[in-house]
Amino acid sequence: MARHLTPPPRPDRPPLVLLIPGLNDSGPDHWQSRWEAALPDAARVELGLWDDPHRNTWVNKLNLAIHHADRPVVLVAHSLGCLTVAWWAEYERPGPDCGVVGALLVAPPDVDRPGLDPRLARFSACPRGELPFPSILAASRNDPFCSPRSAIALARDWGSRFADLGEVGHVNARSGLGDWPQGQRLLAQLITAGEPPAATRADWRRPLPHPAPAPLGKPRTG
Repeated sequence: MARHLTPPPRPDRPPLVLLIPGLNDSGPDHWQSRWEAALPDAARVELGLWDDPHRNTWVNKLNLAIHHADRPVVLVAHSLGCLTVAWWAEYERPGPDCGVVGALLVAPPDVDRPGLDPRLARFSACPRGELPFPSILAASRNDPFCSPRSAIALARDWGSRFADLGEVGHVNARSGLGDWPQGQRLLAQLITAGEPPAATRADWRRPLPHPAPAPLGKPRTG
């Protein structure tokens, strides 16, 4: 039986939620996989080379997924997927008509830190340019791959709102988040921010109302 997650209702067709996993993909207990199973308007970006990532290949796969979407998209990235989004923005220099209306960037690793897994280090040096769409960077205080100080600095450079998740590790399956209701609320804020009339950068920097949980989509049957 499909689980039911919840977004605010929209009068028109909602954006496509593109799920962008990190190293080794997201397994069945990961919140990204749960969202994919429960949301009728979500799709995983098949980056390939999950255990041996290649930066430009991943960026190109993301670029194709964005351009092949038949509507605006919200990017939901975890871990190394966040760096894929940042490098896509760095390479493509997307404008306001790029189709991306927002990005939820969860637990980005500090790819510039010495001694990191060399597969993560392939994505260094981390792009530091401001992202051209509303974004939320959500980070844990005890993430083994990124310190709170580094996460806050990255949010500042990317122009992202920062969400402190407390102590939940790397915000993955081991964190035991289930369907991750807090993440659903952050996603709902991005969807609201991307609705017409589009929010300006100044509007986005102002605090937005914190929406109560509500289903992100209609339940699937079968």
